[in-house]
Amino acid sequence: MIVSFTGAQSTGKTTLLKDLREKNANNPFEFVPEVTRLIMRDYEMPINEEGNDLTQLLIMSEHVRNIYKNKADRLVRGMHMIFDRCVVDGIVYSRWLFNESKISKCCYDACALIYKELKDKYDIIFYTSPDDVKLVDDGERSIDVKFRNDIINTFNIFLEREYDGEVVVLKGSVEERLKTIKSTLDKHNIDIKI
Repeated sequence: MIVSFTGAQSTGKTTLLKDLREKNANNPFEFVPEVTRLIMRDYEMPINEEGNDLTQLLIMSEHVRNIYKNKADRLVRGMHMIFDRCVVDGIVYSRWLFNESKISKCCYDACALIYKELKDKYDIIFYTSPDDVKLVDDGERSIDVKFRNDIINTFNIFLEREYDGEVVVLKGSVEERLKTIKSTLDKHNIDIKI
């Protein structure tokens, strides 16, 4: 199965992925860290509200890579994938950037095409609710409150009106969120330690 977290910055995605990775090091899971920071570090591209056409195209191409990289090998080994972010994040941030005239229509259309091609590849998406998590400066994420709120609103509208896959909302403490992940994966006969 392919499982992913999605949500605005500073909503606990990386914390959950790190915790699950540490507790399931010997289990059949492949944990994939966030692509946005990878793009910033490897390509020295601006991210968040400073993103541009190249940023978004690189981010979306990493989502394609994550889905298809070593796919046959993962199937043979029976590995489940758990991503820090997915193509839903890519299209939500692209939409905000397009609405703010920070990326071109051509770029947005390319991102929308990639979203359309990949959206059904995810079996479960866990949406990390921002309600219980404060915006924290980690030196890389944007700490602009208006930007975060705009992204949260864009996510809420997008997930309510446009995404039709399985979305499970994670709320509460880290422990409560982990229990929700466990119970959801149990329903799909995936044993994960929390």
